[in-house]
Amino acid sequence: MNMIERLGLSGLHRLDPERAHDLSIRALGAGLVPLPGGPVTSERLATTVAGLNLPNPVGLAAGYDKNAKAVTALMRAGFGFLELGAATPRPQPGNPKPRLFRLTKDQAVINRFGFNNEGATAIAERLAARPKGIPVGLNLGANKDSVDRAADFAAVVEMAGAHADFVTVNVSSPNTEKLRDLQGPTALAALLDQVMNARASLPTAVPVFVKIAPDLDDTGLDQIASVALNAGIDGIIATNTTLSRDGLQGANAKEAGGLSGQPLFNKSTHVLAKLYQATNGKIPLIGVGGVGSVDQAWEKLRAGASAIQLYSALIYQGFSLATRIAQGLDDRLAVEGRQLPEVTGSGVKDWL
Repeated sequence: MNMIERLGLSGLHRLDPERAHDLSIRALGAGLVPLPGGPVTSERLATTVAGLNLPNPVGLAAGYDKNAKAVTALMRAGFGFLELGAATPRPQPGNPKPRLFRLTKDQAVINRFGFNNEGATAIAERLAARPKGIPVGLNLGANKDSVDRAADFAAVVEMAGAHADFVTVNVSSPNTEKLRDLQGPTALAALLDQVMNARASLPTAVPVFVKIAPDLDDTGLDQIASVALNAGIDGIIATNTTLSRDGLQGANAKEAGGLSGQPLFNKSTHVLAKLYQATNGKIPLIGVGGVGSVDQAWEKLRAGASAIQLYSALIYQGFSLATRIAQGLDDRLAVEGRQLPEVTGSGVKDWL
C-alpha cells in the first residue's frame, strides 16, 4: 500500500462508513483513485471457471458496486473478474440507516443494507455501456415487498442477464426477511428452474452461480450440492456473510446484520471444503469470506476454490490488495512449480 492509498483510507475511516463507501464509488468513477490499469496475469494465474476466462483468480465480491456506477474503473483495479449488485427488479431504498458498521479491531464489517439498489433496468444500461475486458457478473436479488421472490430472480435475468458475463442467485443474504428460506432443497430447486428457464431466453447463455450462507449445517450443504448438480448450475459461491458473532471485540459487535471480514475466514473456508467434498469437485467453487492476504487466498484454493473474491479486506487494505494477492499467488505457484488447477482442492482434508 503506497502513501496516497494509506492517506485516502485514513480519510475515509474518519467518515460514517456508508458515506465513505459512497464517496469511494464517486472517486473511482471520477478517476481520482490510482489504479494499476489492468490485472496481474501469467500462464500460471490465467484460468477458466465455468467457461469464463479469468486473467487471474482474484475477484471483487458483490455488494461494493451495487449499481455498476464504477464498473469501468474497477475493471482497471487489478481484479481478474468482478461481481456487481445485488440487483432487484424494482429500485428499493433498503433498510433504514445506519446500516453499515466497521469493527476495526476485528478487521470486520457488519451490514444490513437490505438490497438497496437502483433496479435492474438502470444497472443493465450501465453494464451494457462498459468497455470490453475482464468478466463482469451480476448478483441477483429479490424485492423486499415481492409476493413471489423466486420469480424476482428470473425477472432480473430477463432484464439484465444479456449484459452480464455471469449471474449469481443470492439466496443467502441475512438482511431480507426469510430470504434464506429459499436455500431449502424444494424451494431452491423451483427457484433455479425459473432462473434456468429465464437464461434460456437470452441471446447467449451465461453461467449461473448460487451464493450460499456460511451458517448451513452439513445436511443443508449436502442438499444444496444435490440441487445444484441436478439443476446444472455452473458454480457455487461460498460464502455470504454470517449471523455468528463469536469472538468479536469491536464496539459494534452486537449490531444486527451480516458479519464479513477476518472473523468469517475459518467458518467460510470450512464450508467451502465441505461443499467441495459434497460435490466431488464437479462444480466450480468461488471462495469468499475473510480473504485479506496471499496465504488466506491460497488456503481458499486448497479448500476447493477455483477462484476467490475480496470485499471487506479492501476497506482496511485498499484496492491495491487485489494486485498484491494476485502477484503473491503467481510467485508461490512459480516457486512450487504448479498451475492453479493443481492447487484447487489439494488441502480439503485440512479444512473438514
